[in-house]
Amino acid sequence: MLIYVEYITERLLYTLSFVLADRKIAYELTNDGIAFMAASGPKINYSSREFDACIQIHPATLLFSDEIYIDPIQKGTFNHTECLSFDGKSDLLASVFYVLTRMEEYDSLHTDALGRFEARASVLSKYGWLQKAICDEWSVAWIAYVEQVCAITLKTKKPRFIFQPTFDIDNTFAYAHKNNIRSFLAELKDFIFQRKERIRDRRKVRSGQQPDPYDSFDQISEIAAHFPETKVFWLLGNYTKRDKNLSHLNLAQQDKIKQIAAHAEIGIHGSSLTVHQLQQYQIEIERLSQITAYHPLSNRQHFLLMRLPNTYQMLLQVGIRHDYTMGYAEQTGFRAGTARPFKWFNLVKNEVTDLVVHPFVYMDGTLKEYLNLSPKEAIQCMEQLYREVKKCGGAFCFIWHNETIGGYQHWGDYKNVFKANFEFNRQ
Repeated sequence: MLIYVEYITERLLYTLSFVLADRKIAYELTNDGIAFMAASGPKINYSSREFDACIQIHPATLLFSDEIYIDPIQKGTFNHTECLSFDGKSDLLASVFYVLTRMEEYDSLHTDALGRFEARASVLSKYGWLQKAICDEWSVAWIAYVEQVCAITLKTKKPRFIFQPTFDIDNTFAYAHKNNIRSFLAELKDFIFQRKERIRDRRKVRSGQQPDPYDSFDQISEIAAHFPETKVFWLLGNYTKRDKNLSHLNLAQQDKIKQIAAHAEIGIHGSSLTVHQLQQYQIEIERLSQITAYHPLSNRQHFLLMRLPNTYQMLLQVGIRHDYTMGYAEQTGFRAGTARPFKWFNLVKNEVTDLVVHPFVYMDGTLKEYLNLSPKEAIQCMEQLYREVKKCGGAFCFIWHNETIGGYQHWGDYKNVFKANFEFNRQ
């Protein structure tokens, strides 16, 4: 298949790679009008230039510009498929690029109290597409249109499906291995708020009468042994209001990291201080490297604290090549319109980077604490997401914590919710 465009841009190449190359569809691009007219076989004119006896798709300017599109985005329709409209032109390819690159998040003022871009401000939420792998659906629709108008059948390979449990370790232990001062202050706080169960459990754990309720690392190890795509992200930042894990020097902490590292890749869980401090990334990478004896290549931001393009630029500077932060805390779904890993496109420089973005579709806290779903409702939500990923390809990547999978305290009724992920995958 030959595609004519007036200008071959990095944006266009990036988009066609996602839509066509990743599905193993062979195509060629040309901006040579004479060669295009002389060519035989299926061909598409993706430009405003007129050619005889040729299928023409009028493009929006988005893929042929260096600017970040800041005008209001409207809904449009291309060949009966709802998509985005830019300056009055409905364009499936431009829609894919706009959503995949997260263009709407650059310098956005639609942020929450933690500075995170809000799901409700996204164009996908606005048009009811957040629960769909919409970039994949647009890709399939564009391919189907080409097949229809050119009367051809393109050999398409569906993107691979991956089942990917991931775990964030914010607090390695609830009560164990914490110094006396910290334990005393925590117990005093529990006493003030009359949290008698926590006081009792803390004393039993510290006296060795029962295991720590957050110590679910044997379970995580077993999961990682069965599912090789499992990833674990460990918080090793400085102690702050939002970062309260044990010190990286704590020997019990180190033992747990080494236990998990024998079964799964461990990445850094970028602390709240990394949001504005490049040096803090380097410090946390070095801490993990000294324990695991390898340089981590993966990251997920603690509290999903991320601002584009700053966060991703810093990750590249410190040698991180895979980021797993792409998702929302307050909503489930497909923040980037896909579950497939993709390379980050830096809109400031208009170039593809070496950072691979790995979207996740839901987080445990989203289901229970943000959406307040019952266990039955949570499982139904998860299953819907699983079916969508299975249909479109990509990773069914989900986030749980060591402190939640054990069902401690208010997570007790969610133990079967966690197990349901693995039931889906057996069906």
